[in-house]
Amino acid sequence: MDMTNRDVREITMSKYFNKKTAPYWVIAVLVVLIAIILAVQFKANSSNQTTTATVKTSNSSEKASSSTKKYVAGKDYKITYSNTNLTDKATIQKGLKASYLTDINDLMNTDEQTGSNMAKIEVYYNKDKNLLVENLFKNGHSSNAATTAVVYDLKNNQIVNSGVNYDTNYQPSWLVYTWERLTK
Repeated sequence: MDMTNRDVREITMSKYFNKKTAPYWVIAVLVVLIAIILAVQFKANSSNQTTTATVKTSNSSEKASSSTKKYVAGKDYKITYSNTNLTDKATIQKGLKASYLTDINDLMNTDEQTGSNMAKIEVYYNKDKNLLVENLFKNGHSSNAATTAVVYDLKNNQIVNSGVNYDTNYQPSWLVYTWERLTK
């Protein structure tokens, strides 16, 4: 059997791609490329508009409330643990959490109506009674005395006393935690 050039071309070229269909294939590839470019451009524009809207929302909410500000440890406030051989950090944090004293934004908030406006928090550990005595110092208070005290019973996991005047039976023994505001 003798094969001619024409027969070889018919065998190697697909019936879907030949000289007659080549312009259609070029047009199809161009249409797909244009569609991809338009889709990428549309996606870029829509995500850019979303970002702008988010920024505007966060700016307006920041003006309404200062609680969105990020405070930095060591710059805006300082936390010191001491006498950690008496009680661990997790135990201290449990007592602070029960007293709602773990939210840095709330502690730093200077709005008298909505924030706690703290200048300093001292937590003492009474080893004999297994208590945490939390002395709270409000910012701008004239004396060096604590403005509020909270007593947390570690054995029963509950606050047993809070207010300005607490029972002297809860007298603290060892300073274990200090939180201080560094900026005003």
